[in-house]
Amino acid sequence: MTRFRRFGSVTVAALLVLAAAGCGDDGGDAGSGGDGGGNGETTLTVFAAASLTSTFEQLGEEFEAAHDGVDVQFSFGGSSDLVSQLQEGAPGDVFASADTANMDKLTADDLQAGDPQDFATNTLEIATPPDDPGGVTSFADLADPDLKVVVCAPEVPCGAATAKMEEATGVDITPVSEEQSVTDVLGKVTSGEADAGLVYVTDVTAAGDDVTGVPFPESDQVVNTYPIVALEGSEHRDLAQEFVDLVLSQTGQDVLAKAGFGAP
Repeated sequence: MTRFRRFGSVTVAALLVLAAAGCGDDGGDAGSGGDGGGNGETTLTVFAAASLTSTFEQLGEEFEAAHDGVDVQFSFGGSSDLVSQLQEGAPGDVFASADTANMDKLTADDLQAGDPQDFATNTLEIATPPDDPGGVTSFADLADPDLKVVVCAPEVPCGAATAKMEEATGVDITPVSEEQSVTDVLGKVTSGEADAGLVYVTDVTAAGDDVTGVPFPESDQVVNTYPIVALEGSEHRDLAQEFVDLVLSQTGQDVLAKAGFGAP
């Protein structure tokens, strides 16, 4: 009985100490808002184009290592979908687009905290299954009606780039499907559902032996520029800008260059 009473007293005392500590803590972080979950950890949410997945995950780890108590969470997808989510009120701290057109949509609604900064460029490349069953060797080959070709939807940056490429070359592609992100196109190719897909150079590099890349000389006629910005609604504005600065830094540029991105 005595032992039970002593345990109860210690527990109550401990709870009182914790409660007092909680009342004395405003929950501030290195940015301009509170912490991300009431547990002393701040969550920084980055909305980024699907083609940035591997590079931004690496940069996210470096950012966390340099910022104790910060957890970087990513929302990857087609840039057009991400902008729509932000326009509809989804909470976020940073937005990185795969083209300037979708960044323009964001800034038209005054959702940015500053001026967007260009940080990378990318061009298209054809991806086929490793054995290239369709024998694709050029961009013009994608017009072959016997080929199952997959592209991005027109509102997605890689889809807009595809449309510009068709116009520039006079090649008319009739795809079997139009996807909402470049990673979805790549998935159709790696699963064998498509004979070829139009993705970015960086996606072919990231896929490794899962695909065969087919570069084509006309690709330099259409270059996508990637801008990034901290968001106006961020509760961690300083941290958001620090992540932007990391992407723009030499460290960030080295990571992007290694993945195949071009300089802005």
